[in-house]
Amino acid sequence: MDRLSALLTHFRLHATTYYSGGLCGTAEYDGQDSQGHLHLLRAGRVRIQAERLQVYEIEEPTLILFPRPAPHALIADTADHAELVCASLTFDGGIDNPLTLALPGHLHLPLSQLPNLAGNLEWLFQEAFNEECGRFAVLNRLFELMLIQLLRHLLATRSLSTGLMAGLADPRLARALTLMHDAPHQAWSVDTLAQACNMSRAGFAARFREIVGSTPADYLLGWRVSLVQKRLREGRPIALIADEVGYESPSALSRAFRRKVGKSPREWLSATQAS
Repeated sequence: MDRLSALLTHFRLHATTYYSGGLCGTAEYDGQDSQGHLHLLRAGRVRIQAERLQVYEIEEPTLILFPRPAPHALIADTADHAELVCASLTFDGGIDNPLTLALPGHLHLPLSQLPNLAGNLEWLFQEAFNEECGRFAVLNRLFELMLIQLLRHLLATRSLSTGLMAGLADPRLARALTLMHDAPHQAWSVDTLAQACNMSRAGFAARFREIVGSTPADYLLGWRVSLVQKRLREGRPIALIADEVGYESPSALSRAFRRKVGKSPREWLSATQAS
């Protein structure tokens, strides 16, 4: 059972490396650029000013992830000897997609706690601090691979207690979530999903709500709507989208979409394109 491939296929990550070197001063991000950011502290010390002006002191090599746009700042002075590699993150389907929404607004994890990333990080730092041909193309791919490895780590260590990632880390619920992700066009019911998880209907429904934070039906609706939004951005006609995500007609899709989003697909797309 592959718990991540459907998410990564529908909402593909794109990393763009924009900085490698020492930091002396303040690097500020206003959160208005529709991008996430990933910072790797290779050496030295840095302070992160994040939400509610909280300041975190980072004194060892650390991965610092803002999966969605967020105001923050990195601060260091000459005595800190901070060395960083930084990339911006965008996703097919927009930055507020099920994958990024499943993550906290801010993560910082010491590299010593991420042994499965060690080989990639060694290669990434070597590329970042040398002048080989095509290094930014290589760095971009390594950042993308590293984020996938990070997602694997979060699942393996069950680092998140609620939400989609917590559900995917749960051996029983992961089966139901993966089925919905892989085949959103199917008419999934609580009964069929519970059977797939080898659980009683009541037990499955209660555990799903406790861990994922919504009912199975609400989650399936949200997943389908996120796929619809991605396809609308791509210019696909709603008549084709309806069949792909499990609705018998465009009008049935529009009703479900309005129930979840508060707007029709056409109204939502117009508002998105205008913003």
